[in-house]
Amino acid sequence: MLLTIDAGNTNTVFALIDGDKIKEHWRLSTVDQRTVEEYMVWISHLMTLHGRKPENVTGAIIASVVPQVDRPLVELCKKYFKCDPLIVGSKTVNLGIDIRINNPLEVGADRLVNAVAANAKYGGPLVVVDFGTATNFDVVGTDGAYLGGLICPGINLSLSALHQAAAKLPRIAVAAPTDDRVTGKSTLEAMQFGVFWGYIGMIEGLITRLKKEHSPNLKVIATGGLASIFSDRTDAIDVVSSELTLEGLRIIYEKNK
Repeated sequence: MLLTIDAGNTNTVFALIDGDKIKEHWRLSTVDQRTVEEYMVWISHLMTLHGRKPENVTGAIIASVVPQVDRPLVELCKKYFKCDPLIVGSKTVNLGIDIRINNPLEVGADRLVNAVAANAKYGGPLVVVDFGTATNFDVVGTDGAYLGGLICPGINLSLSALHQAAAKLPRIAVAAPTDDRVTGKSTLEAMQFGVFWGYIGMIEGLITRLKKEHSPNLKVIATGGLASIFSDRTDAIDVVSSELTLEGLRIIYEKNK
């Protein structure tokens, strides 16, 4: 069984994959001071609850955009799961795609993993829109090459900044409007509608420009926890693939096994 670890700026996702099936996946807030033992206590408890054993893990792969957590995650795999993990972004790991940007080493591991998975599942040309701490747009060409993309502030970052910078504006949660109204009738609605429809406008506008730049046939694949909230209210998104990153980690592991 394969252990995949996707360490993002906000959350770290652990998954157990058997063959091409994701059997379990768990989400933990990313904290850069968490110890190896803390990780193991947490994940071993969840594995026990689901009838899984550490000795069933035969391999591991890590994609991380938070360098501070890399060492304890690698030690977790070596000490408690008895395997040397593959590290996405290291020179020894073959992604199976060409990276056509100025400095391939600066691309976030999560963006490359998503590109690998999307190309394998849907084929290029396409763009992956990942709704995470940042909202990323990553373009894959017809031949499967990674062509670059855009990094925009994530919606939760925007809400937090709005609350912190404006003394009278409350902290609110992300929520889709119940109808298609754009004009808010209260401060709360004005904030919710402004952020939600503002992001819809950003998505539609950037997709239009990317299709003009690359191909009118560019498929749009959305992933990340908030993808379904936006996909229901715009025709710009073709497919929602919530487990795209985990599938990409599995594909990369299989290529390098």
